[in-house]
Amino acid sequence: MTLSPASDLARLSASETVKRLCSGHFSAEDRIRASLERACEVQAVLNPFTRIFQDEALSIARDLDRRLAAGEAPGPLAGVPVAIKDFTPSRGHPATRGSWSQPDLPGERDPVIIARLRAAGAIIIGKTTTPEFAYSGFTQSPRYGVTRNPHDASRSPGGSSGGAAVAVASHCVPLAEGTDMGGSVRIPAALCGVVGLKPSLGRIPMDILPGCFDDISHFGPLAGSVAEAMLFLQVSEGPDNADILSQTRPEPLCMERAGLRGKRIAYSPDLGYYALHPGVRARLDEAAAKLREAGALVEELTLPWTRRINDLWGEIWGVTLAAAWGDALRDHRDQMDPHLVALMESARDMGAIRYKQLEEERSRFWHPLADVLNRYDVLLCPSCAKPAPPATDSDALHDLTGPEGRYHGLDMTSPFNLFAPCPAISLPAGFADGLPVGLQLVGQRQGDGRLLSLALAVEAALQG
Repeated sequence: MTLSPASDLARLSASETVKRLCSGHFSAEDRIRASLERACEVQAVLNPFTRIFQDEALSIARDLDRRLAAGEAPGPLAGVPVAIKDFTPSRGHPATRGSWSQPDLPGERDPVIIARLRAAGAIIIGKTTTPEFAYSGFTQSPRYGVTRNPHDASRSPGGSSGGAAVAVASHCVPLAEGTDMGGSVRIPAALCGVVGLKPSLGRIPMDILPGCFDDISHFGPLAGSVAEAMLFLQVSEGPDNADILSQTRPEPLCMERAGLRGKRIAYSPDLGYYALHPGVRARLDEAAAKLREAGALVEELTLPWTRRINDLWGEIWGVTLAAAWGDALRDHRDQMDPHLVALMESARDMGAIRYKQLEEERSRFWHPLADVLNRYDVLLCPSCAKPAPPATDSDALHDLTGPEGRYHGLDMTSPFNLFAPCPAISLPAGFADGLPVGLQLVGQRQGDGRLLSLALAVEAALQG
C-alpha cells in the first residue's frame, strides 16, 4: 500500500492554521477532520500512532469554533492538530510507553507541557509510537510493532520519537511532542527529514519521570521548520515547581534570524571518531560551503573524543531505565523487548560508587567541547552518521567499531545529552541514497535564543 498526497488542509503549518482559522477560511472542525483523515491513512501504511482520538478531537474542535464565534480570543495554537508521544501521560489518554507492562488506563492529569499546549488551543489527535520505555533509536515495540519511514517504508524512522517524526513528515500534524534522552527527537527528525529540537535542560519542565533530578532528559518538538519548532517552544517553556531543574530565567527567543556574516561555526563532521556514510559527508560539506558563501566563518576541527563517550552515555541510560522501570521484569519479562531486558540486567551490575565515578569521565569529555563553545557561536555536525537503516534493525547492529578503528554508530546525538544544558537542533540537509540527511547544530549553555536565531539563518541558507 502506498500513500496518496496529503490534502491542502492537512499540509498547513501551525502558524498558517491559526491565521486562516481566525480569518474565517475554514473551521477548526474542518482542520481537525483533515488531520484525522490523513492520520488514519498514514496509520495503515506506516504505523506512527498507538491511538487516534477521532471523536474527542472533533468535539474539542467544535467547542473551539463556538467559543471563537462568541468572541473569545484565539490562543497561539488555536485549532492546531498535535500528536503526543505514547511515552508522555495526558489527561484522559492511556500512556503505555510501548510496553505490555503498563496499564491501558486514561491519565488522571496533564504534565506541564500538555497543559500548556492545550491552553494555547492545540488539539491532540493521537498518541504516537515509541519503542518500549523509549529506550531505542529504532521505533519498534512488542506492543505496537514496527513503525516505518515515510520516504521508504522498508526503512526506520529512527527513535524513540519515531511515530512523532512520521506524523509530522507525512502531514498528519504540523507539530508533535517528543522526548529526547539520547537523541530521541533529533534522530527521527534527521531520518524523516523534519526539524527536531532538544532545548537546553529545563527549558520545558520535565515532570513525567519517577524523579525530578534527571539531567539527560528533555521534551522537544518535531516540526516542519525552525519557526514552527520555536512556536511550540514559546507556548511550552518556562519554570514550574513540578521540575526543580526548570529554568527560572530562560534566554528570550527572537523570531528574527541572525545574520550569518561573521558568525563563527565549528565544523566537526565526524566528531573525531565516527565512520560517516559518504552521502552524509557530502551533504554536510555542501552545507558548510553554503554557510561560508553567506559570510559565516566555518572552520573544520576534530574533537579529541572516542566512542567511549557513547558507551558512557549508554551506561548512564541503562541505569536510568533499570531504576525507573526495571521492576517490570518481575512480571512481564517474557513480553518485553529482549534487547531492553539485556540492557536493564546489565545496568543492575553497576555499583553506586562506579556510577558516581562516571561523572569524572563525563567531565573529561565536556572540557574539549567547552573550549569549542568558548571560541565559536555553534558546533556543526551531522545528526546521524548514515541514512535511515532497515526498519527491523536493532541498536546493536549499529554499535560497532570497524577494523579501521572508526565507530559505525547510527546517531551522533547522544553525546550532547551528557551536556544537557547545551541546546541542539536537527535540520534537513538534503538526501543521500534517496533518504533524508540531518544537520545538527549544538549551542552554548542555555543559549536557546541564540541557537534558534542562528538555526533560522542556516535553514534559509540551505533552502536558498
